[in-house]
This record gives sequence, structure tokens and C-alpha cells, in this order.
Amino acid sequence: MKNSQLTKLFSICMFGMLLSPKASAQIQNADVLNAPIDISKDFQNYLNTFYFADELASFDPATGKGTIKYLRYNYKTRQAFNNMMMKPDVEKANEFPTTEYEVSPELPFEIQFVSDRTIRIKTTSGPQFHPQKESLMLVDGVAPNHPELWKYSKIEGGHKYTSKHGVVEILTKPWHVKIYDENGKLLTSTLHDTDFKNTYTPTLPFSYVRRNSDYSRSMGAAFSLEPDEKIFGCGESFTQFNKRGQKVVLWTDDANGIQNETMYKPIPFYMSSRGYGVFMHHSTPITVDFGRYFGSANEMYIGDDEADLFFFIGEPKDVLDQYTNLTGKAAMPPLWSFGFWMSRITYFSEKEGRDVARDLRKYKIPTDVIHFDTGWFDVDWRNNYEFAKARFPDATKMMSDLKEDGFHVCLWQLPYFTPKNTLFPEIMDKNLAVRDRKGNLPYEDAVLDFSNPETITWYQGKLKKLFDEGVSVFKVDFGEAAPPDGIYHSGRTGFYEHNLYPLRYNKAVAEITQKEKGYTLIWARSTWAGSQRYPLHWGGDAETSNGAMSAELRGGLSLGLSGFSFWSHDVGGFATKSPENLYRRWAPFGMFTSHVRSHGEPPREPWLYSKDFLEGFRKADNMRYELMPYIYAQAKESSQKGLPMMRALFVEYPNDPGAWLVDNEYLFGSSILVAPLFEEVTERDVYLPEGTWIDYQTKKVYQSGWHKIKAGEVPIVVLVKDGTALPHIGLAQSTKDMDWSKLTLKVYASDKTTSATAKVFLPNDTAVQEIKVTKNGNNFDVTANPLNGKTTFKTEWIK
Repeated sequence: MKNSQLTKLFSICMFGMLLSPKASAQIQNADVLNAPIDISKDFQNYLNTFYFADELASFDPATGKGTIKYLRYNYKTRQAFNNMMMKPDVEKANEFPTTEYEVSPELPFEIQFVSDRTIRIKTTSGPQFHPQKESLMLVDGVAPNHPELWKYSKIEGGHKYTSKHGVVEILTKPWHVKIYDENGKLLTSTLHDTDFKNTYTPTLPFSYVRRNSDYSRSMGAAFSLEPDEKIFGCGESFTQFNKRGQKVVLWTDDANGIQNETMYKPIPFYMSSRGYGVFMHHSTPITVDFGRYFGSANEMYIGDDEADLFFFIGEPKDVLDQYTNLTGKAAMPPLWSFGFWMSRITYFSEKEGRDVARDLRKYKIPTDVIHFDTGWFDVDWRNNYEFAKARFPDATKMMSDLKEDGFHVCLWQLPYFTPKNTLFPEIMDKNLAVRDRKGNLPYEDAVLDFSNPETITWYQGKLKKLFDEGVSVFKVDFGEAAPPDGIYHSGRTGFYEHNLYPLRYNKAVAEITQKEKGYTLIWARSTWAGSQRYPLHWGGDAETSNGAMSAELRGGLSLGLSGFSFWSHDVGGFATKSPENLYRRWAPFGMFTSHVRSHGEPPREPWLYSKDFLEGFRKADNMRYELMPYIYAQAKESSQKGLPMMRALFVEYPNDPGAWLVDNEYLFGSSILVAPLFEEVTERDVYLPEGTWIDYQTKKVYQSGWHKIKAGEVPIVVLVKDGTALPHIGLAQSTKDMDWSKLTLKVYASDKTTSATAKVFLPNDTAVQEIKVTKNGNNFDVTANPLNGKTTFKTEWIK
């Protein structure tokens, strides 16, 4: 084909993409509107100046405060046999007058101790004339400091602090901060320029960059990575589960799918298999290179001109507990939210809502929530907080009737307002939107400025009116496009506010929901650190494919390892009609997630597929509803301990090396292991941690290790840990009709097991209770029941 033909073909294809309503996704890594900001590029730009942390110039052990001396470097190039190399070299000052500026500045350094497991390290690249008094990311606004929990001692060449869980050494020259566990194992250490003398690969140590373009500064916090170390977390990341060897850009983005590297829910937190976690306490863009460029270096490129890092020592449960003590634990959602949510894009009328409610009960699909997506306004997507009168003649009565039948109503909305929106003039007149540098709008749309208290008051007033009409929960959609160059009421630009936007947005909706309804519940897509306080969040716009189904699991596991207890996803995928065979396998995966919703391009209602599919969907849904006492108790315990409901195997089995390698199965709570079918097969390889495991459906018994296991009648592999008494409840079509006074304990116990335990949390109770059963002949008897008088238990030995 000639070049002219290729050019013509390319032009036709591009024109077709522009015309196609489906061609709406952002091209990744392109310099287009709201493309993620990769800070690491500034640390690779030879036009910039770099300052390497060299030595501890001063330090007061009593206060933990001192200064670090930084040496100035620039990149220099050198050609070698047609290969241009670039490496940092010592640089002289270039400022005038020469008497006024430091060549090698001495800048503040501070260490604090939040707990006996948590260390805070702070450095700055220059004076802080506008320090932040409180942080929205921290549950109490500020972090506590308990130096009394760590014992100080002077050591040769530096300083040492010791607690019952770890050791911190601060070495003077070369400057290092080294963190050890209680047994003396080095967990990680800052990196100094001398640590790279044995390599030809130019790698930046702990440093900061001063940009040539505008003299702004950003920190580069470099820490060591050890052989075999694995990294997990960073939010809802859909790439490979172990982040070692990856570069992760932490910038809230409308990812337009779940099989690319950008994220709806980035979280500046990660944990290491060596026994520590790190929280980067910043809202600026952050890029972390986990040994991708240089295998032994963890480079945290922080957009901020200071570095504020929290290190947590311990096993995964310890790390998550400490991190969520600092940034907040998830509120416990109401019981009905754990039921099935029925949705599609979109129900357009009261009649459609009533029809789907009728059919859910007709076909006996247990359901607690019906969601109305973008079509409840006069114009689809034009969010004005008003039901379209022509299509919803009496929305209040509709919601009242649905509530009577056990259905709660969820409504979609978003924080962007097009110029044709009837609320647009009011928003502009009252100055409720983010502005640009001239005072106009950065976009054509008005983006609500949630850093403005008046905006929150106005916005919550709109939601309150709908709560008064009968709405139970709002879908908190979008929130990833806060203008990076916008000027916010907080006085900061979007460089600092963009990533905070989802947190402010989540918080505004959750707080009015709590005030008006008495519970904390949202259904949100975007997040930042601290958003876990306001459950719950779902996995975004998944493709309808096997690859998306498996990516969804990796994203959910990663978010769970970032402090989020509750998470859901669109069962069957979102983007197109779900193929029946995919939907059949995805449904039970959804049923074994903290919350479950079918949503996406229609049809989604199970009776609109084949009869076999309908029966299979019903069985999976029934399974969930009968397991509601287990789900509810595990949810309560997870919210109290900062644990994810859907958890990676190593959270419960940190000493099992195999548990750190598995990303296609998970623990649902503490006692159930789930392995979805990601292909059209009837069996799959499953890794089982230590102990004995019993198949929930087939009752077959397995020992630890790898097994090829056939799925049961419901197409999923589910196993129960030996010694577990799983509480079940009589099947009901909604949680409203469940009878919690009579529960059945199904005891999963091998022949040699003589006792088992169940965890039960009753609605309106205050604590999770442990029920004990003991073997007696061919069954198990309840031997300890702190709920005596509230609930009676029937036991059934599964064998």
C-alpha cells in the first residue's frame, strides 16, 4: 500500500472515531486534557537542578528535629561509541548575587513516632510559609506523636530509637534513616549517592529537584528494595498485583476501563512483603518507581516540595490496622446494603422501576436495592436533582411502595454541570464552581468546588430534598476530573486539590447521608487516602470480557490492601451487553464480594437471559442471602480492624510464601476461600494455604497446596476453613424479611476436628459474638452462646 493510501486510510479511521459515540476513552500517556501527571519526568530532565541529601547537619534527639545538608548536582552528558550517557555531577551555584543563596542548603528534617509501630519522617526542600494545620486525609486532622514509646540511645555515627516492635537508626554521614523490625532485620533504608558507587546506572538518591522552568521543587524520596521483596497496594490498580518492577502514577483518573495502568482510585499507600507499609501523606501527583528503572531502588517522586512519609512495621494485619488508625476505618454500612443491587443503564421511568421490582419478586431474585442511573432527569445525563415529572409522576409514592416491598432506591448523580443545565446559572452566580486564573471556568462545564463550605451546603441541600422524598443512597459518580490548573476556594491550585477532590466529594455525600438517614453509605467511583471512611466504592467501567473479570479482582485486592474494607464491581462487566457465559461465571464472583450490583449496558435482568441462566443466577443469589449472617459479621469485624472483606491470602497467612504469589483467588472474610472461573471451564487450579479446607458445595476435603478443583453447581470454587461454623439464615427475598432469631450453624469440620467457632453480629447489636460448638457423636452442640435469649442455633455437620 502506498503512503498516500495509508494516510487516507488513517484519516478515515480517525474521522470515524471522532464521529463514533463509543470512541470516548482518553488515550493514555498523551498530553491531552486531564492526562495523569507523571512527576518522575521532572527527575529525568537534564535542564533541572538536583539536590542530594548528604549529611545530617544538626539533630536534637529530644525533639527529633534537625537539618540535612544537600549537595547540588546537574545531569552531564557523555558520548561513548555512539551511545549518549547522562549522569548527575556536582554543580556550582548559578544564582546572582552569589552572597544571597546557598550552594549546599541545610534544610529541616524531623522524625516523629505515632505509635510503637508507626514512624513519621518529614523533610522539606525550602521554607514552608503556609503550613497546613489539618489534613483531610488524617482521621483526626493531625497525627499524634508519642516519643515516649521509643527509647533513644546514641550510637557510633548517629542515633538510635527502639520500641518493642522495631528500631530506627539515623546515621550522620552519609545520611541514612534505616528501619528494622524487632528481630533486627533491615526493612528499608534511605538511599545515599554512595549507595550507587558500584553501578554504572545513574540513579537518584534521596533528593529534591528544582525545576529550571519555574523554580518550583518536588521531593524524591529514595529507599532500598531488597531481593525477593514484593510490593502491594497503591489503590485500585488493575495491573499486575505485585507492583515490584512497575512504575505507578498516583493521579485520580477516569480510567475508561479496567485493563490499563491509570486508576479511578489511586491511594498513596503500599505495603511490602518484608513487613512494613508506607503512607505518602500528600495530595499532589506522585509517581513511584518500585525498582522498574533500578532494581534495588524504590523511588517515590512526590510533587510536593516536602516529603511527609509514615512507615508502619508489622505483618499485613498490623500495617492495615496502623494505617487505618491514622487515616480512618470504614464505617459499618446498613444491613440492606449487603443485599443484591439491581441496575442497568438506565431505568427511564417510574413504570420501569415498578416493573423491575415486580419481576424481581416474581422470579424470586432476592434483592434489596433498585438503582436509577442517568435517566431520571428530564434530559438523560443532565443532572438537576429533579425527577422528570412526565416519566416519574409520583416518585415519592414509588419509593414508598418499593420500600414497603423491601427495596431501597439509589440515584445516580455527578458533580459536573453543563451550560444547558438549569442549575448552571445559579452555580456561577453563587461562585460554587472551580475557577481558572482569570476567574472564568477551566472547562465548559462547571465543576463544583468542594473546598468551598458554601458549595457543600448548597449541594447537600439538593441531596436532602431527595432524601426527604424517599431516596436511600446516592451513586457518587465521576470526581476524577477536578481541573489541575484550577483555582480553588482553599487557595490552592489543582496540583494540590485534584487528588483531594474525590475525598471531599465522598465526604460531602456521606455526611449528609449520615445526618439524614442515620448511616454512612455512598456508591462511589473515585477515591483518595481517607475515602475508606465513607463506604462504599465500586470498580468502575469494566469491559465485558474474561480479562476484565480477572483485572477486577486484582483491582479489588489492591484496594483492600490500601485500607478499604468494602468494595464492589459491575457484575458481568459494564461496556456492552454481557455474554451469558461470562455473566453466569461473574455472578457468583459478585455474590462473594462485600457488596454486589448488576449494572451496565442492558439487558442486566437475569430473566432476560435463558431459563438455565435465570436458575443459576437465582442459586448464586440465594447462596449469598443464606450466608448473610456470615457476611454481616465479617463486615463488622473488617470495619473495626481496617481489614478488607475481600482479602489477599497473605493477609491471613503472612508466613506462607505461596500466599504472596496468588492473585486470582481470595479470602472472603477470614474463613471462606473463593476461586472464580475466569474462563469457560468447569475446574481450575487452586492454591490452598496451610490447614484443611472443605468445599462449600461438594463437601470434598483438601489439604494445603495446589489442587485442580471442580466447581460446584454454582460455577465457582468456594472452600471453607476446617473448624468453621458458618452461620446461615432462612432464605428471604430481602434483608427486611430475614428472621435473625433462628440461625443454622453449618459446621465445616474434618473427622479429626472436635470443635468449631462461628462469628455472629446481629442487626442493632454492638459487637461481634463468637459462638462455640463441640463435637457430640454425629453432630456438634452449641457449648458457648453469648446470644442466648436473642437467637437460637440449629447445628448441621457438613460431611
